[in-house]
Amino acid sequence: MQREPSSPPDPTSAAASSAVPKRVWSGTALQVFGRVFGASATFATLAILARHLSGPEFGRYTFYIAVFMLLDALADFGTGPSAVQRTATRPNELAATLKTARRIRLVAASLGFLVLGAGAWIADEPGGLWIWLAALYPLTHALELSTVPFKNKIDWRMPVKARLFASALRLSLIVGLWQLGVTGAGPFVFATALGSSAANFLIHFAARHELRALPHRDAPAIPWRPFLRLAAPLGLAGLAQQAYFYIDNLFVRPLAGEVELGHYNAGVRLLSFGIMIAQYASLAALPWFARRHAEGQLGAAVARLGQPLFLAAAILSGLVIPHAGQLLSFIFTESFASAGPSMAWLFGAMAVIYFGALHLTAVVASGRTGIVSLITFCALATNVVGNALLVPRLGIEGAAIATVATETLVATLAALALARTGAPTLLHRPLRWLAAPVGFAAAFLVSSL
Repeated sequence: MQREPSSPPDPTSAAASSAVPKRVWSGTALQVFGRVFGASATFATLAILARHLSGPEFGRYTFYIAVFMLLDALADFGTGPSAVQRTATRPNELAATLKTARRIRLVAASLGFLVLGAGAWIADEPGGLWIWLAALYPLTHALELSTVPFKNKIDWRMPVKARLFASALRLSLIVGLWQLGVTGAGPFVFATALGSSAANFLIHFAARHELRALPHRDAPAIPWRPFLRLAAPLGLAGLAQQAYFYIDNLFVRPLAGEVELGHYNAGVRLLSFGIMIAQYASLAALPWFARRHAEGQLGAAVARLGQPLFLAAAILSGLVIPHAGQLLSFIFTESFASAGPSMAWLFGAMAVIYFGALHLTAVVASGRTGIVSLITFCALATNVVGNALLVPRLGIEGAAIATVATETLVATLAALALARTGAPTLLHRPLRWLAAPVGFAAAFLVSSL
């Protein structure tokens, strides 16, 4: 039988498949909107507490907020992105995967609760009972897995609504405690954890119809050992990633004091606000990256999404850095202006994070979770050494410099890892990558003048 000649590829179809899906942009926009609202609530909280609490109590509050970031990473332990990666192309296994992922999260969150509770008791922390109660909050991350069906569809409407409500609730609780004249950090930490827990409960409640419609809903849970082997490298990487972002608290608190710790963490919160688009673009793009990797087009996909974001972040960093001290004074109080030099370094890190976050997510999408773990542990080691060397001499500015060095290492290693796996991103329209450092330099010059 004679074979018919195959039709030539349709260039229009190929271009459409390589373009960033609209749902990635809309999903990012929705999450950014929710994050802007949440960040506004966070800034309002910090502005209130910076004026209401004493310097040491404010520093203690920001310290435990950083600790809860680590507990969040422990509770997730890679189950979120692993569930997305596993089920983005195998939707029939979603229900069974969620059952196993929830069990792993409950075990990991319980471990975090025991460690933090024991630590607060041994250290005899003021307000230790409130800290202990707040440490129960990561257990609710088992419910947060109900967002996976929406992530696979890149539909973020319901999760964002739940986060909006939780942010409003959290701010309301903080304002209520402020009006009652509470002066210890512990109750405010508990109120913050309670608001975050409410979001996870709401997400699970709102997703119940979606969960009931899953195919093979009554299927037994997938074996936990293979799934844990897939998730554990990402879990360890997530822990290392949060650790290298927040472990400087363990150096700044004893070496520079709780007052300086509060000033430094105010800048870190601004940095967290600045990198939210990178974080949420990465989350929204993960299933698309996984599909593009299967098609052999991962490098082009990262370039299309990353180049405009990297350029915008570089320009914003250049504009803000000369006025970092004034920005801290405006949002908080005049006493925070002394943290301006550390804030300037942190905003330098922001531009680098926009390059590194998408590249690291692309490595996750390629299934090379071991490389992700290696990168993040190298970053953690760099951050620990940098803080140990620089904080005793430079204080919080040294901690910020260590952050810049760490994020630069992550971005470099992630890009090299993608290149070695056949997805070189810098070869796709390289001049557009170079536009970012040029834009940073121009924006910095203009802003300085």
